Amino acid sequence: MDTTPRYLAFAPEHLPAILRLTEAEGWPSFATDPARALRALTAPGVVTAVCLIDEHVAGFAQAQGDGALQAHLSLMAVAVPFRRRGIGRHLVQEVLRRTGCPRLDLLAEPGAEPFYRALPHREWTGFRIYPEEG
Repeated sequence: MDTTPRYLAFAPEHLPAILRLTEAEGWPSFATDPARALRALTAPGVVTAVCLIDEHVAGFAQAQGDGALQAHLSLMAVAVPFRRRGIGRHLVQEVLRRTGCPRLDLLAEPGAEPFYRALPHREWTGFRIYPEEG
C-alpha cells in the first residue's frame, strides 16, 4: 500500500468518489445529478485537482479562472480519514498553480475559516448573489 499523496488532474473515473465525498459533506447538488457534476468539474475555465492515496480519492479541489489574473476556489473537500495531513493545503496550491493565476479568491463555509487563515492570504468581505425570486 502506497500512502504517498499524488495530486493530479480530475478524470471521469474519479467522479463516483467525489460524489460520495460531496454527499458526506452535505453538498447534495453534485450527487443528485452526476452528469451535471461531471460538466461542472470539466467545464471550460475550470481546473479540478484530486489527491489520490493508494488509488483512493482522498480529496479534491475545483477552481475557475481566467488563466491570467484571477481564479475562484469553488469547492474543496478532504475525506475525514485523510484530514490534518496537509492535503487541503496542497490541493489549494495545486489548483492555484494549474489555473495559471497569481491569486485565488474564495468564500469559506462557516467553520472553515481557521484552515484558510493558515494560508498566505488577505481577508475581504464577500457576497454570494442569487437570482431574484418572483
